[in-house]
Amino acid sequence: MPEIARVGVGVAHVFIRHTSASLTLNENASRDVLRDFATWFDRAVPDGADYWTHTLEGDDDMPAHVKSSLLDSSLTIPVSDGRLALGTWQGIYLCEHRDNGGSRSLVVTVWGEER
Repeated sequence: MPEIARVGVGVAHVFIRHTSASLTLNENASRDVLRDFATWFDRAVPDGADYWTHTLEGDDDMPAHVKSSLLDSSLTIPVSDGRLALGTWQGIYLCEHRDNGGSRSLVVTVWGEER
């Protein structure tokens, strides 16, 4: 997003165009956070459970939709001096909830006052 460098003060909106992947903002300093997220989600929303009826695309199909709804499809982040104004330890996670989700695309909209 080279255009973001022109924004002095503004907002960036990031949207993922899929129903089995999501976005979240969290700690990005320790790989353990990623591992713990995956462990929690896999236990809370298990693949192949006998109560899922929407399984046309496999055992991970409906769990992926639920996991996506538990997180979100978009983030709004402040922009300051041409950069995302994230906290020291924060990072944006694109969370893939399918075993083989394929390619994903984002729509990023940035608006604000030019520098």
